[in-house]
Amino acid sequence: MSGLLKSRKFWLMTADIVISTTTYFVTKYVAPEIGNDILWLIGSWQPAIVYVIAGITAEDAAVKSNPNTVTTPAKLVD
Repeated sequence: MSGLLKSRKFWLMTADIVISTTTYFVTKYVAPEIGNDILWLIGSWQPAIVYVIAGITAEDAAVKSNPNTVTTPAKLVD
């Protein structure tokens, strides 16, 4: 369970769900006339969130499959 709470993917997904749901219900009850526009906006951002989660997954898989190849950035010298 502690691994799940430290997961970037989990928190990104949770934030996406909370923000989307909150936006939907606030719009539904405060300004229902723009509901379709808000649903379109939420739907248009979903693929971006999915791509970010997929990118994090690919990065995590690469690190786990070959942990010795992970390098840290060189220190910049002034």
